[in-house]
Amino acid sequence: MADLPISLPDIHSEEDIQRLVDTFYRRVQADELLSPIFEAVVQGRWPQHLATMYDFWSGLLLNTGRYRGRPFPKHLALPVDGRHFQQWLKLFVENVEAQYQGPVADEAIYRAGTIAAVFEHRISQARNPYHIL
Repeated sequence: MADLPISLPDIHSEEDIQRLVDTFYRRVQADELLSPIFEAVVQGRWPQHLATMYDFWSGLLLNTGRYRGRPFPKHLALPVDGRHFQQWLKLFVENVEAQYQGPVADEAIYRAGTIAAVFEHRISQARNPYHIL
């Protein structure tokens, strides 16, 4: 008898968002490449950062509209490049796929990919305004 595929829940609630964010940032904090950057910015204020991320992802995935901010300017000054965005996205996708499946989980992965690509491109353009791709 073949093993049945494991069915995972989709992202439907605030509790799902909190679990997604908490488990993702535990991965980030353990990551050799990303941890130093996050620690330098967050400076031990993880509860505040996580609360902001709950609002951000809840707004994107559950349409709550709670997030009121402009995330890009905060990232522009960070010492990051394509490697950081690729690693961030890899950890995010692995985190989602380990816990969830369904249309909202797929949307989370799509949105994270878009965010990573846009931020990487905009940071590159800001730092090298005359570079033509």
